[in-house]
Order: sequence, then C-alpha cells, then structure tokens
Amino acid sequence: MSRTSKGARLYLRPARRDKNGKIREKATWIIRDGEKYISTGCARPEIDEAEEKLRRYLAEKYEPNRVERDIEAISIADVLSIFIDDCRDSQKNKRTFDGRMDRLNRWWGSKTLAEINGRTCRDFVKARKAKGGARRDLEDLRAAVNHHAKEGYHRGVVRVTLPAKGPPRERWLTRSEAARLIWACWRAREIQTRGRGKHKGKKLPTKKYPLRHLARFLLIGLYTGTRATSIAAAAPFRAIGRSYVDLERGVFYRLPEGETETNKRQPAVPVPPRLLAHMRRWKNKKLIARSFVEWNGNDVKSVKTAFKHAVRIAGLSGKVTAHTLRHTAATWLMQAGVDPWQAAGYLGMSVETLLRVYGHHHPDHLADAVEGITRKPKGERSKSVSVGISVGRKTVGRISP
Repeated sequence: MSRTSKGARLYLRPARRDKNGKIREKATWIIRDGEKYISTGCARPEIDEAEEKLRRYLAEKYEPNRVERDIEAISIADVLSIFIDDCRDSQKNKRTFDGRMDRLNRWWGSKTLAEINGRTCRDFVKARKAKGGARRDLEDLRAAVNHHAKEGYHRGVVRVTLPAKGPPRERWLTRSEAARLIWACWRAREIQTRGRGKHKGKKLPTKKYPLRHLARFLLIGLYTGTRATSIAAAAPFRAIGRSYVDLERGVFYRLPEGETETNKRQPAVPVPPRLLAHMRRWKNKKLIARSFVEWNGNDVKSVKTAFKHAVRIAGLSGKVTAHTLRHTAATWLMQAGVDPWQAAGYLGMSVETLLRVYGHHHPDHLADAVEGITRKPKGERSKSVSVGISVGRKTVGRISP
C-alpha cells in the first residue's frame, strides 16, 4: 500500500553518538520532503532560523502559473512570487525589498487579484499603522500587479489605491549646525572600560576615532546633495557597482558603474573645489583605500547607526537623518539664489520638485507678486490714502500706499 507524501516539513534529527555514548553530532533540524532530506545546519534551539529556511525552500520549490487567467482565479501570492523572481535581482537594497514582500504576502497572499480595491487597501493601511510605510508597501504591490499585467498573465483591471502622501520634510541644517555635526564626528573618540591598572573599571577615551568616516560622508553629502547609497559606493577608481570620482578632472559620476538610470536621477556633476581638495588629500595621505567612506578599511553599506550617534553627541534637535543632507544642499542652493534649472540638474531632481519643496527658500520667491501688490494700476489717479489699524479705541498703526 503506497503512502502519500506529507509535503515538505521540518524534522529534528536526533543527536548521533559514538560507541562510548559520547555525542558525535548534535541534534539538528532538517527539511524532509518525501524521499529528500535537506540539512538546514540549525541546532535544536535555532527553530526560528530552521523555519525561515523551510519557508525559503518552499518558495523556491513553488512555481506559480504563468498563463493568462481571470483575476478571480489568481492569488496575490502568485503575483508577488513572479515579481520577486523577475525583479529582485535589479533591486539595490534586497534586504528591505524582501521585508516589504514578506509583509505584503502575509496580509495579501491569501487573497485574489479581484479583491484588491479601495476598501482592502485602506484596511491594509490601518493594519500597517505606519501610513508612510503602508504607502511604500502598496507601491510595491502596484508594481507587482503592473508587472503581472505587462507579462500578459491576467485579464481585467486591478487598481491599487494609495494613501495620500505625507507633507515633505522641512528639516534642514544651518551652516553652524552642519559644522557642529562634522566636528562632533571628527573629534569623537571611542570610550572603553579599562580592565586593569590604576584606572580599572573606569570608562576612558582611547586614541581611536570611530566616526571620522562619517565626517567624510557628511562633507560629500552637504557639498553635492547626493543620495546616501551613492555616497557610500563612491570610490576614487572605476569599478562595477561603484560610483566614481575622477580626482583629476573633478567630476563625480554618481550612477554606479554597470547600473541603468532610474527615476532617481544620478547625473554626473562637477565636484566643488573645496570638496575636491579634501578628497584629493584623503587619497594622497592614504586615509582611504577602496572608497571615500570606509571604516577600518572596509566598505560601509549603511551609516544609520553612526548617524544617530553623531546627531546625539552634536546635540541637534528634530529628526536629522542621512537624507537631511540632501534637503540641506537643496535649501542652501535656493537660499543662494541659484537658477532653479541649474540647481535641479546639479541635485538630480526635476525643476518642478525643487520649486515645490524648496522654492520658498529662494530670495526671488514670489518677488513679482510682492512688488505687484503695492503697484498702482496704470491710469489710476494718485491719491494719498491712509488706513488706520485699530485695537479697541486706539490706533496702533497706519498704512499709506
């Protein structure tokens, strides 16, 4: 009598002992799938890691249907699976992409494409709680649905309803705040608890400066307004997957070598002379080797943790993140009265976005309107009219056109 397979599942293989009863191999979790036994390499206490490997195994094993069907017959889990298979390799930050896909699959996976509508999207936003994060997740769901449609895998129209965008962040750094943050990074010393000697048990500074790589990051971000990922990838030589700074010609090629241009524009721009002098000095004095932002000779993927620490020791208020440097660069350009077309080209954003978010910082912002509101219409007789501004019975001021 043949037995049907129970499907892939976890199985705890008991510890193996030698002839003397001594443990030769600890108990480990394995994936049992019919006649197959796949080792997870996870010991008995590591059940969470073993379950994650089982989930990945099932995801890799499963092949969703790639034929045209009605939206009522297509599960969103299949749509997301196809999107991951086809588009994951092109994602810059695969870890955060996987996190968004996992959240979407947990909430939407059991539903069909026909169930995507305004109500279910609003329900997802409520369940997600973070409105900004929910919008970003739904943008990925929309991209997955559009990819599925473009590939010709479903019939019917599916619309993902997004919550309204939040207001743009207004936080930017003054020049004194920027200087304070840079000096805090440059001077910060590592604190260690002495384990011996007359200072045993005391927390004292060492000769190590753990935030100097962040000081270089800050200078590049403030001078160029470049996004954090391109700054972290910037190197003094050409290489696949890296941004490139030509120290001889003074040009910053922000788009990493081998990558295609996306909506987040990263045009090549001239490096400001002051920053260029710094970068050449870092290279000549061998303060850097592989990239302009490196720690202990290793590339830095993210500066979030170091940035939070630097903001705290610099005593800055408000929400200041690595992206604040881009806001600051755009604000400074507008305050300096730079032509919006040139400023937008330098930052790698549209003129429309620059004027909408940062235009009010420009000295000429609505200047014609301010001048026009006080200008007399042509042909009108000049009259001296005085308008009193009163508080109670007392006149506190007059305006004469």
